[in-house]
Amino acid sequence: MQKLIFIYNADSGIRNMIMDSAHKIFSPDTYECSLCDITYGAFTENSIWKKFRKETDIKMEFLHKDEFAKAYASKFGHKFTFPIVLNESGKGLEVFVRTEELNEMQSAEDLITLIGVRSYF
Repeated sequence: MQKLIFIYNADSGIRNMIMDSAHKIFSPDTYECSLCDITYGAFTENSIWKKFRKETDIKMEFLHKDEFAKAYASKFGHKFTFPIVLNESGKGLEVFVRTEELNEMQSAEDLITLIGVRSYF
């Protein structure tokens, strides 16, 4: 494993960030980015997640879906659903945590545990 790439189901930019924060507050049940919910509150990064991110030896990159499309453009096109966590290795991009798995998670601890288990195999 060279690097984990976390891709949010949201676009980048201040306007989108404000809209996403409002959506989380006023209609959390319909918010479409479970990765955002797990790693961030309405305004700040989840403290448990932040501690893990800073203390782990795993290289990580965090992108919004529009940033991913630009940074990892491919003539073959990537057919991923978002949010997702990808593993960038010598083999290219491989799914590390599927959208469906992220949608089932309830906390940062769930994601941290899964990363720990999968990073050893």
